[in-house]
Amino acid sequence: MLGVPGAVRPVVAAPEPVLSRPGAEVDPTSDEVVRLAADLVATMRVSPGCVGLAAPQIGVAAQVFAVDVTGHPKAVTVHGTFVLCNARVVEASRWKAGREGCMSVPDLTGDVKRASRLVVEAALPGSGEPVRLVTDGFEARALQHEIDHCAGLLFLDRVAGAHAIYQRKVYL
Repeated sequence: MLGVPGAVRPVVAAPEPVLSRPGAEVDPTSDEVVRLAADLVATMRVSPGCVGLAAPQIGVAAQVFAVDVTGHPKAVTVHGTFVLCNARVVEASRWKAGREGCMSVPDLTGDVKRASRLVVEAALPGSGEPVRLVTDGFEARALQHEIDHCAGLLFLDRVAGAHAIYQRKVYL
């Protein structure tokens, strides 16, 4: 997909400082960003149950993330595996609460209100080609979760309060 092999990188956990800092915008055509994109995909693929992974989660404060909701029981719209750079939400509607978890917060899940219809504009790593992604449901939730990581936010920053945070019952 990216033309370079990806390396599996360790996933950092909260309260690691990189998770609470906004990531820098990147040059999507740089070799460094292409390698980072490949590493995100490789790390996501070996992580059971993982549907998205952002650069801050592997210790890099950059606006790059990978998503793949293929085969997830809640996914209806599926664009396969993709990596986006410098993503921005340009339209968000149909807000709904849903349960989220995160590899960087392994012991907790929480109810987060997110748009279930989403339009995102970003650039593709490698070519730098601009893309406009229209999605909904679970894939929209995954994109917002990863865009939040790139902005230095965890799902815990979006829950309504302590009553909406739960001990994780199942570890994947």
